[in-house]
Amino acid sequence: MKVLVTGAAGFIGYHVAQLLLARGDTVVGLDNLNDYYDVTLKEARLARLEPHERFTFERVDVADRDGMERVFQAGFDRVIHLAAQAGVRYSIENPHSYVDSNVVGFMNVLEGCRYNNVEHLTYASTSSVYGANTKMPFSESEGVNHPLAIYAATKKANEMMAHSYAHLFRLPTTGLRFFTVYGPWGRPDMALFMFTTAILNGESIDVFNYGEHKRDFTFVDDIAQGVVAASDHTAEPDPEWDSDNPDPASSNAPYRIYNIGNNKPVELMHYIEVLERELGRSVEKNLLPMQAGDVPDTWADASALQRDCGYSPDTPVEEGVRRFVQWYREYYNV
Repeated sequence: MKVLVTGAAGFIGYHVAQLLLARGDTVVGLDNLNDYYDVTLKEARLARLEPHERFTFERVDVADRDGMERVFQAGFDRVIHLAAQAGVRYSIENPHSYVDSNVVGFMNVLEGCRYNNVEHLTYASTSSVYGANTKMPFSESEGVNHPLAIYAATKKANEMMAHSYAHLFRLPTTGLRFFTVYGPWGRPDMALFMFTTAILNGESIDVFNYGEHKRDFTFVDDIAQGVVAASDHTAEPDPEWDSDNPDPASSNAPYRIYNIGNNKPVELMHYIEVLERELGRSVEKNLLPMQAGDVPDTWADASALQRDCGYSPDTPVEEGVRRFVQWYREYYNV
């Protein structure tokens, strides 16, 4: 397969590209290497991909219509779209960047797939689309009409845009709602990364919602395997889809939505305790109220992805945190 991976210098994109290359696919990685966080970390990920003879890199912003049209002219069997402006909290401060990257950029990806005979588009959505929903575990068959931040709203828009292209142009699309991904080569704005830096620097950490969060922490290797498995399973119309009682997760068009999570929510305070043990240090915790746009708990019902694609995450947080700490110490020479 020849696969376009957008966001290839990003956290999840890097791991997905590595997995595709390891199994023999040809990968074109696309990224704009923006400065939302440390560019040297993105460059370091990229430096590990570029020695592969079946990997080429395109420095293009997905919001650049002309640039994206040029990239798609190379022709791809599949597209895995992971480029996005991420982060719930940053979206409160800079909403326009989310519309540019996540809406305009996604439109350019859809158009590229439409006009260049792409067999299957797999793209990143987010568990944040569940917003004000409280029924656990979160199911793809429940409505997601109450997002709590513009980031989630843009991802909900992606799902709707994908459905329209699946219906109008029979473009197979699969959206994956990621649940709290963590692991080596993670983003510095993620909790595990920030906590580790603070603890090693002898600083306190901010713990929101007074530490009463539960999160469906999912190790990045499990996520990458699920993404590739979903890409391999081309979306098809659901023969049992009922327009009188429509299931949001499927359609009479070639369209699918899946949760991709560990299906084992963990208390945030336990997560921090595991990290303290791995680092051999305790930390002062500043217990604070829940932040705007955040949700108390997340828990993925990932049974559909397991049923259709064989997805089976098996990394406990104790193992995942240990591997992150090992990477962090090696990367930063701590």
